[in-house]
Amino acid sequence: MKALVYTDIQQVEYKEQPDPICRKGEVLVNIEAAGICGSDMHAFLGHDPRRVPPLILGHEASGTVASGPLAGRKVVLNPLITCGQCDHCLDGRANLCAQRDLIGMYRPGAFAEQIAFPERNIVELPQGMNIIDAALAEPAATAVHAVNLADRALHRPLSDIRALVIGAGSVGLFSALALKERGVIDIVIVETNPLRRKTATTADIGTVLDPQSVAPEEAGFELVIDAVGGSQSRQTAIKAVRPGGVVMHIGLLDNDGAVDMRKLTLQEVTVIGTYTYTPVDFRTTVKKLHSGALGRLDWFDQRSLTEGTRAFSDLLEGRCAAPKII
Repeated sequence: MKALVYTDIQQVEYKEQPDPICRKGEVLVNIEAAGICGSDMHAFLGHDPRRVPPLILGHEASGTVASGPLAGRKVVLNPLITCGQCDHCLDGRANLCAQRDLIGMYRPGAFAEQIAFPERNIVELPQGMNIIDAALAEPAATAVHAVNLADRALHRPLSDIRALVIGAGSVGLFSALALKERGVIDIVIVETNPLRRKTATTADIGTVLDPQSVAPEEAGFELVIDAVGGSQSRQTAIKAVRPGGVVMHIGLLDNDGAVDMRKLTLQEVTVIGTYTYTPVDFRTTVKKLHSGALGRLDWFDQRSLTEGTRAFSDLLEGRCAAPKII
């Protein structure tokens, strides 16, 4: 089969790879769409020691089952593979499983024509759902999960708050869309990339700002979602959150910089780290995408797998207006 293979730092190659072999409990899936995640970019830059080249990256994917009793079914892949037996898995919080794995990390990913994939992690698409839209389920579920956690921690209903979203990549944009779907009417999005600001503005979710020229209002938001996760964005988030408010930290750009613990303590700010989603979050998100609850899905860039090298390069250089390349 053909695949896009991460071969070295800032190098991906479209090349021939061995056909996947299914193990017990796995089925063969013909991949039809796969999105480039920020974590794929981290690997591409050599910033993720867990992803060792040569490796087929990619974990945001949909396709058609090619083997087993579900052969012919259109599906989306829940890429978070867990043990299914620990307390976290049995408690409905499989994303916290100590044995969790992700395709495109220690095992081959979805930037390929086919993948051998655990049957229990397959989610069938609703009748008539667009197979390419389905590849957005993974980043969308991450955002939906974050908003669910924030809702439990806030002291006021979501419909009564002001919210700030830092970063207009796919997770940031979906976070804003999920907030809007849950009734938040005052949403501010900040993004440094002018092309992505334009896309976020077109999505018509809320006010879109360039934080390099207009800083978000200090202590102005009950909820701040940091979808970047860098030292600067963390400082912005803590400055922007109101006393008693909530900061949701999703992004994993770096682990640098100091945090204003004095403000967090004296103003009873809640900071919540959030990782991926639960299986229920994922299934619910697929339905939300299909129903239109998360808005028009017309803001991604679609390319052939043969153009994968250029796609990674465009993301690296900031030449892509779309928050997501599929």
